[in-house]
Amino acid sequence: MHISFKNDEIAYLCGQKSTIAFIKTLGNFFYLETETDETILFTEPEDLMVASAFGTGDKILRGLQCTLYQLRELGAPLIVLPKGHPASPRLKVVVSIGPRTRLSCKIQPGTHPEQDVLCGSEEFADLEILAEPGGAEAKGFSFKMGDVIIKQL
Repeated sequence: MHISFKNDEIAYLCGQKSTIAFIKTLGNFFYLETETDETILFTEPEDLMVASAFGTGDKILRGLQCTLYQLRELGAPLIVLPKGHPASPRLKVVVSIGPRTRLSCKIQPGTHPEQDVLCGSEEFADLEILAEPGGAEAKGFSFKMGDVIIKQL
């Protein structure tokens, strides 16, 4: 399914128990911080920032928007926790940046520096989100019209 949205908009995929949101990177670069390294992620203007939240509703939508805004507009670093970190189960939002993101319910939230995999709930398992001009392609999940929300960022 192709999802069209503009550079100043955010797209949400709303599930029964979780929510996915994404925006364009605008070609910005981002700092990826691990326990031992700092990596600079260079992106193309059509690449995506994809966030996964374990919950639904207005509060979650605002939290996703805030997280993505902080990363893209304020230059906040993307933090990767070491595997087994006690904060991992308490994370409410996790983020991936790049041209392709696949969701997995078999990984620990916030512990994967690879930017092509993102922790998501079981309902979004195997969802793949690909950057496209003017939007994104969502593969591996059947969406109804009401499941997709586009808002001003």
